[in-house]
Amino acid sequence: MLKVNDAKEMVLRIVQHDPLFVVIQNTPPLEETLYHDDYLAHIEESNYYSTSDVAGWFEITDAKLRYYIRPFEQYIFDNAMNSPNTNIRLNLPAILRLRMILLLKDEHRVKGLKLLLGLDEHDHAHLINHQITATTLSTDDLTNKVDVLGNVLQQMIQTGLFNIFPTEEHGALQVTINQDFLAQKFQLLSSESSLQVEEIQKETAELKEENENLQRQISELQEDSVKDIVQKIRERHIENEIVSTLRTEALQQFSTENKVSFFTKIFRSSQIEMEKEQFVLSYISKHLEERLEVALHNYYGN
Repeated sequence: MLKVNDAKEMVLRIVQHDPLFVVIQNTPPLEETLYHDDYLAHIEESNYYSTSDVAGWFEITDAKLRYYIRPFEQYIFDNAMNSPNTNIRLNLPAILRLRMILLLKDEHRVKGLKLLLGLDEHDHAHLINHQITATTLSTDDLTNKVDVLGNVLQQMIQTGLFNIFPTEEHGALQVTINQDFLAQKFQLLSSESSLQVEEIQKETAELKEENENLQRQISELQEDSVKDIVQKIRERHIENEIVSTLRTEALQQFSTENKVSFFTKIFRSSQIEMEKEQFVLSYISKHLEERLEVALHNYYGN
């Protein structure tokens, strides 16, 4: 069983350069909660745990836990290219990131947390760049820079795409492509068309030529399950219903607040229509996120 100091040291080692941890440090009660959670006394750093296990530790439902995982998959799962399927397994770093989200959710909500993390669903590199910036703004100390580079290197190693080992001459690090890893991925793609295989081979060749800046690209290898597809369709349907409701509300409110005469409608019809559309768009933008968050929470909670 870990002692309190040992647990704190373990947590700090994992989250010390995390942008959410910078926020938590400004709220001492939350920071102490992060160090003193009961599960830290018996968790194994090398093991993976189910969402039901983690939900039990945090005293929330499995559905609510998954609700807060979905918007932050890039961040929680180390910016992994493969999206987790319904059988989600979390290691200690992922659990700690999720814990920080839960500690900050009431104050910052989903949108605020995304802003803090710089999340962009179309640009996976954005999150890594944001993390590096968050850790280097406070000091130019060489040791801190080395720690940041070490974290980036660790994320690369975890992908399995690279082999990194010291050379015999000067002890420098040699970076090579993990051919066994690539062979396994190509085998999984045997059912794909020859054109897709050629594209992946081309990307692999480019990775070999760009070892100096260590760029990598990997095609998404997992397809969403039928259940995930149904959930995404339902989420889009819920959003469309909310937008439609908000538009109706906005039009009613605009009509009530902007009563005009018959002649005004004739001579200023174009301007009125423009003002009405601007009012509707502003109304939807103002209320959509809150309505959508409540609706999705009710959907996943049922």
